[in-house]
Amino acid sequence: MSRVKQFFDRWKTDYDFKTVTAALGSLFVTALFALYNGFLGVYHASLWHGSICVYYLVLVGLRTMIIAARKNAERKADLKRAQKKVYIASAALLLFLNLCLVVPVSLMVLRQKPVNMSLIPAIAMAAYTTYKVVMASVNLKRRKRSSNRLVRLLRTISFIDALVSVLSLQNTLIMVNMKDDGSEMLTLTAITSAAIMLTVLVLSVVAMIKGVAGLKSKE
Repeated sequence: MSRVKQFFDRWKTDYDFKTVTAALGSLFVTALFALYNGFLGVYHASLWHGSICVYYLVLVGLRTMIIAARKNAERKADLKRAQKKVYIASAALLLFLNLCLVVPVSLMVLRQKPVNMSLIPAIAMAAYTTYKVVMASVNLKRRKRSSNRLVRLLRTISFIDALVSVLSLQNTLIMVNMKDDGSEMLTLTAITSAAIMLTVLVLSVVAMIKGVAGLKSKE
């Protein structure tokens, strides 16, 4: 019982610990979701499920690499070198993550994402996505509390993940509530999807530039 209390006390007071713990939870859920979509992609020969599986697998790899690098640095007391290496690797993975979004987002814009749910589950999905976006936004703003750039990067990645959830929610709600062919929604979804994709790209590039520049300035 005392260990549980110590865990929650540290979780409430240690921002870095809270961030890594949340990232571990997200990593586990995302891995399950990636495997689920991978199975559906193979079973139904679905391009949507296959492409979103690749996206989530890259996301899992990115979070795993950052968490492992931080833990390894703590043991070796060489956080700066670990940060430099992981930022270089993260730069490549973040750019690849953006590329992985092109196919699933295009399918959503063209309304070719399979949607098999009624209005009530869609509303529940909307509530969860709203919570996810709000928390990711708050934590993105608070990330300056940490001096650890790897922790800041985890918060940026969580916000990017939340933005992708908004895209998926938008498509689901349109498909569930669509009364006709929905052609009038094509322009709207194209614009919102492009805006979110651009935001994701900007966040990725800015995070990498700031991280690498900050590390170089301390060399």
